[in-house]
Formats: sequence, structure tokens, C-alpha cells
Amino acid sequence: MALYYYIIYKPYEVLTRFTPEGNKACLADYFKVPPDVYPVGRLDYDSEGLLILTNDKALNQQLLLPQHAHEREYWVQVDGAVTREAVQQLEVGVEINVDGKLYRTKKCRAEIFDEEPLLPPRNPPIRFRKSIPAPWIKMVLQEGKNRQVRRMTAAVGFPTLRLVRYRIELITVAGMQSGDIMELGREEIYRKLKLKAR
Repeated sequence: MALYYYIIYKPYEVLTRFTPEGNKACLADYFKVPPDVYPVGRLDYDSEGLLILTNDKALNQQLLLPQHAHEREYWVQVDGAVTREAVQQLEVGVEINVDGKLYRTKKCRAEIFDEEPLLPPRNPPIRFRKSIPAPWIKMVLQEGKNRQVRRMTAAVGFPTLRLVRYRIELITVAGMQSGDIMELGREEIYRKLKLKAR
């Protein structure tokens, strides 16, 4: 069986699957790949950025196992002038609600961008309000609970306005536009994900 590996920049308001649901856009509206290729993990409908597509079940299993603790880097635009204290809280861990239970997030790395990062424009753009700042934070996590980043920034008082997954380990969406797709070779993707190809 031929194995395929793609990285895509998932656009905003697109489902992380190839089958439509209601009138929501799905991956099939943007990307043409072999029929047995599926996304690894998920990226929320209202989030954008890096997603890996493959038909390599071994890669899928390794990437999703919590003990591998892969680094995932998110660029997060938040509502309001985020403080150093709030960023420090994110780093040490905050309590969020996951499936009706309180969960304390693991330590992560977080920092405020000095200036707006270079990203493709979002369509539609976030609602701009002159009087309220909307700074960006870089967050590097090694876990991926449902809507975790949004719940974390809300927990420290700064709701997420825009969320982009920029990187998983050494794979990034640098230079990609929303809706772009790139094919990678097997050795390259395993190396960049710091996994052993079996």
C-alpha cells in the first residue's frame, strides 16, 4: 500500500474531516487527496493552521499517544491587554473544565509577541475594536485536551479571538497560506516529528 503524508493549512471555519455536516465547509471543499487519507488528530472548526493528513496508521497511533508528548505551538490572539502575570499563570497551569470535570493543565511555555506575527489574513477577520487591544501570545503545549488553548486563555481572563496551530515538533506552516497543501516523504515527516519509522 502506498503511504501518503501531507501537511495542510486548515482554513478558519472548516471541519477537520472530509464529510460535510449541515452547511459547514469540510476538508473535501479545499483539499484533494487519496480516499484513504485522513487527518491526524483534530483542529477545531473555529481554529486554523497546521494539520497532518496521512493513511499511515502507525504514524497516527504514535502521534496521538499521550506518552510521546509532542510539542504543539499555537499562536493565539486574545481579547484585551494581556499581562505578564496572566502569561505566567498559563505557564504553571490553570484549571479548566474538560468533559464536566476540573482539569489542571500541565506546565507549558507562553510568551507575548512583541509585534503581530506574520500570518495569512483570516476570512472573515476578527471584529476589530479600536479601544481594546488584541495582542498575540505564543503557547507551546505537550498535551491537547478539547479546546484546551481557548479554555486556558479564558481562565486567565483573556478570551481567544483567533487561534492558529503553527507547529508540531519541527513541522510548521511557515510560508503557507490558508488552504495550502504540501506533500512530505515518509523519512522526512518521521524525522521532523521526532518519531522512529517502523
